Amino acid sequence: MKEEIAKVLTMVQEGRIDSDKAAELISVLKEKETETAVAVSPYSDRTLRIRVISSDKDNVSVNLPIKLVKAVLKAGHGIAKNIPQAEKYVKDLDIDLLITAIEQELVGQIVDVKSADGDTVAVYIE
Repeated sequence: MKEEIAKVLTMVQEGRIDSDKAAELISVLKEKETETAVAVSPYSDRTLRIRVISSDKDNVSVNLPIKLVKAVLKAGHGIAKNIPQAEKYVKDLDIDLLITAIEQELVGQIVDVKSADGDTVAVYIE
């Protein structure tokens, strides 16, 4: 962006544009830079990791891109509650907590569940 601003200042020195037009061009350049910075957030490259360790050795490991997770959660986080086989697995899962964690760009462990029979569920954003 520094090069573009230098070009605008050169145009002012050469008399090709006035200072008002230069200020307008610089403002547009700064807005473009801000939009680009937001679009390329390093958080969007993060991964949601779900780890289930079962006392019966039925372990599960799932890695999902944050972009996909957010889209799926917003599109239909209530769907699993309506599926009889899935309802028992999601009844204690706070989907709103996951959405909030994603929107606040939290990193680290966001869910930690340990059952009486030794099963554990951990959800991380890394």
